Amino acid sequence: MIINSKLSKKLVITGPECSGKTTLGHQLTSSLDGSRRVPEYARIYLSLKSGRYTYKDLRLIARGQLYLEAANMVFVPPYLICDTSLLVIKVWSEVRFGKVDPWIENEFISRQYDLFVLCKPDIPWEADNQRENPFDRWDLYRRYEYTLVSYKKPYLAVGGSLEKRIALVKDAINLL
Repeated sequence: MIINSKLSKKLVITGPECSGKTTLGHQLTSSLDGSRRVPEYARIYLSLKSGRYTYKDLRLIARGQLYLEAANMVFVPPYLICDTSLLVIKVWSEVRFGKVDPWIENEFISRQYDLFVLCKPDIPWEADNQRENPFDRWDLYRRYEYTLVSYKKPYLAVGGSLEKRIALVKDAINLL
């Protein structure tokens, strides 16, 4: 079966840990009629491995994320809201392991999205058993932004209250 992804607008919610990505994704999905949200596969994967992972696991996580995305495209939603993308895996691999699997790099480069929504870490840190970086969120944010600019990916930086973030994203969607 061939899926015409041009019928759907694909948005990625991205940014460093604890920057409001999942909350924003849930709110956008519930406020945009017919949209579908792709959860963060890494959370599912890591919960099965008690939070432990290696460099090789990142490729498996990336493949799982792309599978969830493809599975949700079957429904041809007007908006596909991805709670992460290979950008997060790429950046995290650089930070944690000092290298990126070439397959992940190539898939990140070749994937097309209508908009990356880059969440600023201007909200309080909330610890959970899968978060690792409470102190360098702004450094990671700048790395995400640099990567998006370097690869000429369309992005919108959002910060502030949830209401402000939603309004900014909806305004940007109207321009797509």
